[in-house]
Amino acid sequence: MIYQLYPYILNNNYFDKFHDECGIFGIYSPYKVDTFSLIQLGLFALQHRGQEACGFSVLRDGFIISHKSEGLVLDFFRKISNSECYHGNAVIGHTRYSTEGGQSKKNIQPFFGEDSYGKSIISIVHNGNLVNAKNIRKKLESKGISFISEYSDSEVILRLIQKYLSESDNSLEKAIQKTTIDIKGAYSVIVLMDNKMAAFRDPNGIRPLCYGMLNEYTYIFSSETCGIDSVGGFYVRDLFPGEMIIVDQKKSIQFSLLTEKKNTKKRICSFEYIYFSRPDSVIENVNVYEIREKSGEKLYEQHPVEADVVIGVPDSGVPASIGYSKASGIPFKPILVKNKYIGRSFILPKQEMREKMVNLKLNPILDEIKGKRIVIIDDSIVRGTTSRRLVDILRKAGAKEIHFRSASPPIIGPCYLGVNTPSKKDLISYNHIDKKNIERILNVDSLEFLSMNNLIDILGSIHYCFGCFTGNYPVQKN
Repeated sequence: MIYQLYPYILNNNYFDKFHDECGIFGIYSPYKVDTFSLIQLGLFALQHRGQEACGFSVLRDGFIISHKSEGLVLDFFRKISNSECYHGNAVIGHTRYSTEGGQSKKNIQPFFGEDSYGKSIISIVHNGNLVNAKNIRKKLESKGISFISEYSDSEVILRLIQKYLSESDNSLEKAIQKTTIDIKGAYSVIVLMDNKMAAFRDPNGIRPLCYGMLNEYTYIFSSETCGIDSVGGFYVRDLFPGEMIIVDQKKSIQFSLLTEKKNTKKRICSFEYIYFSRPDSVIENVNVYEIREKSGEKLYEQHPVEADVVIGVPDSGVPASIGYSKASGIPFKPILVKNKYIGRSFILPKQEMREKMVNLKLNPILDEIKGKRIVIIDDSIVRGTTSRRLVDILRKAGAKEIHFRSASPPIIGPCYLGVNTPSKKDLISYNHIDKKNIERILNVDSLEFLSMNNLIDILGSIHYCFGCFTGNYPVQKN
């Protein structure tokens, strides 16, 4: 993956978390609706999946109009003065966190294709990562097909669909079917044309995608159910692995599998439940919050400890800490105060000052810590840098004992299927197989990770991608 760092990052937690690539959202109606407001609400609900940039394409009177820029969703929409121009009968949108392609403005989605007259005829948004995008791009370029982005795998999907549209009498269904034969990896995609919208998912269903209804004729597609909720719609179901849904101006909906059923194996990313998804979302009919709370309960069953208080690292570690408290009887207290307005783009020239920023992001209530035996729970431990600094803050606040718990197994491998992750050499659990070494590095009295068996037990099956925990991936990198 190509990943370029900001020169200085305020948020120390930034380097110590996995980052999902993006969120996608779409609405299609045979009638004109307030697409400007609906896409704003949908993308804001999916902001947690990408904070670098966002954009949307609206279908208005048979024309596709796109608008995109760097920045957060609300800042982006606040700068649009002519909102009435973006009222139509369909819209797709994207919140971006870059993995493949880097942070260039040229890589902001949606990507769109034009006819020979310069009219936009197709637009797409994509969540995931292809493992063979560079090879496909070279082949397409050798045939004279031009690209705008800097090696974005999302644009590769678009150009393939365009190519096959011209070879298939403009049949979107056939073009997508042929495209999915060529591409390998993780992909959830929404495609907008002048008379229809399509949504499809890779044969393993690695990245989430669901659909719902706003009313009898208005369809919603979203990375998570929280996007559907945000516009007042109701969730119908998740797209199946390898499924395509097409809706059109004739008020019809068409379902089809892009590959034979025997070739589809559900392997949704387990980190969707651990960290990426909003806790109020339901992924594959499984409640995200419930999974996180159960992980805390299992952590206590797995390795009980005597303590005075349980705290969670806000926000993703809180549900697990509540579960741990329920199972143990040790009171949970929200004594780590998070500054919700902190960004990640302050420029601080000195390393000493940058390291102090964890105190600005998370600050403890001292009287609740001094002399106490503390269990602190986070969703995961990636590099260990933030965990170590947080433990240092608690030690300085006078904690008597500190017992660290991770609500996921040790992370030993990077992800190349739509998640930005450090290389193996930067993963603390890959470099230190002996847990005692990590305890010493973090300066804690004890350390426990949720076991793989318990994670599988909580999720209810083995039909997930556990690549970052096991090194075994549903799709192998080329």
